[in-house]
Amino acid sequence: MTEPDLPEWPPVTTESRPWSAARTGHISRNQLRRIAGPYQATIVAPIAPIERLPIAGDVLALAEEATTEIARFDGRVGGLIAPFASVLLRSESAASSKIEKLTASAKAIALAEIGARRTGNAGLIVANTRAMEAAIALADALDGQAIIEMQEALLGDHNPEFVGGWRREQVWIGGSNFGPHNAVFVPPHHSRVPSDIDDLVSFLARDDLPVLAQAAIAHAQFETIHPFPDGNGRTGRALIHALLRAKGVTTNVTIPVSAGLLTDTAAYFDALTSYRDGEPAPIVTALAEAAFAAIHNGGLLVDDLKQIAESWQQRVKARRDSAVWRIVDDLIVHPALSWSTLEKTFGLASASAYRAIDHLVDAEVLIETSGREWGRIWIAPEVLAALDAFAARAGRRNRA
Repeated sequence: MTEPDLPEWPPVTTESRPWSAARTGHISRNQLRRIAGPYQATIVAPIAPIERLPIAGDVLALAEEATTEIARFDGRVGGLIAPFASVLLRSESAASSKIEKLTASAKAIALAEIGARRTGNAGLIVANTRAMEAAIALADALDGQAIIEMQEALLGDHNPEFVGGWRREQVWIGGSNFGPHNAVFVPPHHSRVPSDIDDLVSFLARDDLPVLAQAAIAHAQFETIHPFPDGNGRTGRALIHALLRAKGVTTNVTIPVSAGLLTDTAAYFDALTSYRDGEPAPIVTALAEAAFAAIHNGGLLVDDLKQIAESWQQRVKARRDSAVWRIVDDLIVHPALSWSTLEKTFGLASASAYRAIDHLVDAEVLIETSGREWGRIWIAPEVLAALDAFAARAGRRNRA
């Protein structure tokens, strides 16, 4: 419920659009009749000119508290002498993909990163990491082209037909594959997308709004516009991180807020629906609560990885200037190795690589997972176990 003196937030409206369904051998006359005639497409109201957010004080206070905790966590983890920023970004990418029901084990993702597994969900999750990286890199210029480049980083390798610009046809969610008439949600007609995005970009540029509330609303508006044929959810969550970086809330790490959203995806999707009904407070609450859950879970992951790194310091007996330590220092971020990565990343010849790998196998830092002489692959099982534990916690809803 909003407070009585708060302004209203504009709910979406609809417009009638013509629809022409072609008869094919895959659809019956009865189905054809059900999708004949006009359909209702969403119209989103401009949000950039709205002066005040219609959000109650307790919700804004929650969002501000979450913003403070995000900044504190960013400072704490960013000050550690370890590549935890990359690990957290990859963890956020995996969690965001899991919201779209794209799941893979930490081992599968690590193998996909070194090219040992090129198909399936793991490859898509690796692509989502590139989209997150693009979002952070483009944070200083959050315009329409930047958003297009985020989505291209996500889908360019796997679905190049879906990238390069805004969608050029009507899309819908749920219902029949043959038409939008019985869909759960029908985003705006594609002719409206460019102007809708221009308004969103203007909203992103405002500096007079609480940042986490601004990020939540911008995300909900983006998902409502649904500007791409595919990849909207993952791109929209990457946009949250781009805005947090652009406004200076984060400077070092990517807070895995998608892992927080995973604790109650039903509430997340309900909040997006409420936003379309003119109630932005639920999505602000959902993002703030997700931030708290993400900080807790991310902190546990960082602590686990620190303990692993410290145990390696005790177990690995090699000169500090040896190739062994160069490999060890990289394993937290890249817990899978192949002959190719040893050569490309570390410039090791075969004899040096053999000695370094044997040393780390003897210290139980690495184990071989390929089971073959050529194309051998090694993994750091402790790191993969910590990443899988993070993912398991993210999917577990906290109950009183």
